Amino acid sequence: MTGSLAPIRINGAGPTGSLLALGLANFGYAIYLHDPLNAEQICSRSRAYALTHSSRRLLTRLGLWNELIPFLSPFKTLRLEDRGINKSVNFTDLDLHLSNRATRTVGWILDHTILMKLLMSKLERSIHVKLYLGEDNCQPFQSNHDFGLVIAADGPRSATRIRLKFPWWSHSYDQGCLTAKVRFRDIESEQAFECFRPEGPLAILPLGKSDFQVVWSAPLDRCRQLAELQTSAFLDQLCTILPHGLEPDVLLDSPAAFPLEISLAPKLHRDNVVLVGESGHRCHPVGGQGLNLCWRDAETLLQLMTSASCMRRGLKAVPARYTRLRYFDLLTVGLATDVLVRLFSNRQSGLLFVRRFGIFILKHSPWFRRVSLQAMSDGPSTLLHDLPN
Repeated sequence: MTGSLAPIRINGAGPTGSLLALGLANFGYAIYLHDPLNAEQICSRSRAYALTHSSRRLLTRLGLWNELIPFLSPFKTLRLEDRGINKSVNFTDLDLHLSNRATRTVGWILDHTILMKLLMSKLERSIHVKLYLGEDNCQPFQSNHDFGLVIAADGPRSATRIRLKFPWWSHSYDQGCLTAKVRFRDIESEQAFECFRPEGPLAILPLGKSDFQVVWSAPLDRCRQLAELQTSAFLDQLCTILPHGLEPDVLLDSPAAFPLEISLAPKLHRDNVVLVGESGHRCHPVGGQGLNLCWRDAETLLQLMTSASCMRRGLKAVPARYTRLRYFDLLTVGLATDVLVRLFSNRQSGLLFVRRFGIFILKHSPWFRRVSLQAMSDGPSTLLHDLPN
């Protein structure tokens, strides 16, 4: 089958590029996967991802979900807190869409290293994938026409996008983001927290037992100052903003601070080159949408490239169709996360009323909770059509 399909070059071997490479290789495409980092460097990043049901379905279709189950940390409840008005609401499995309710889980947390080691091991064994990882192994970029498709999955500073001069719109937030893994004292929880605070959102995500991933948004300078604190001083600062009942005990890694931005390529393709994941868009990390949004890119591209019509007619129509299919999801998620950050970081009296009303409706309307959670778990576009069983 490989001989009848045009070869594919993928630039970027992170979670999105590697998942795409594996999915396309399963359908017989010859894949050339390139990354300036070697496999050890790609796998060693200290972070965790919040996976939603759209990602669960994709991983299931690719035959990866069951292998990851032992390493997933489920959360049964998502607690949303508005610290500015001292109101909160809980999302539970009863608020899930019927097609997701059998899992009895709102979402899952997965460590980057575990995910990437699994993907790399499968890519290394695939007869359809050639890996060019590390500066010493990277081949120079051939002509785009040497491949049926060139997929740029090389991140927000995409060298592919810059080299080909794709138009790019970007707005930097006043906030930065600090991530850290922390062990809490005397607690084992399957609850995740999203706390809206005047200086920015705070997410607390369970990693299993008493370990949690902290995603702390605040002014960038403050994030960088916090990242440089001694361990005891950092934990003291963290203690002042945590939800009630959480007490930090041990810092498990070195906190990392980075700037936040909302970005979008007005066009996700040019000729036979497509932008996938953060090479084509970025949004605020509030709500844990980042990786799930990138993987919905991958899912759309996989569906297009493995359809019967594509197999017969070739890849020529795929890039333009991919752009059309992805824009509603990207625009609505980007806009929603931006509005959330601006709304909940604002102390104007009129907006405080809107927040009180919104929390009240969420708390007292099961239908509104279900619609909100479906948009977060499966993507806003699923509100327009039925989800698969």
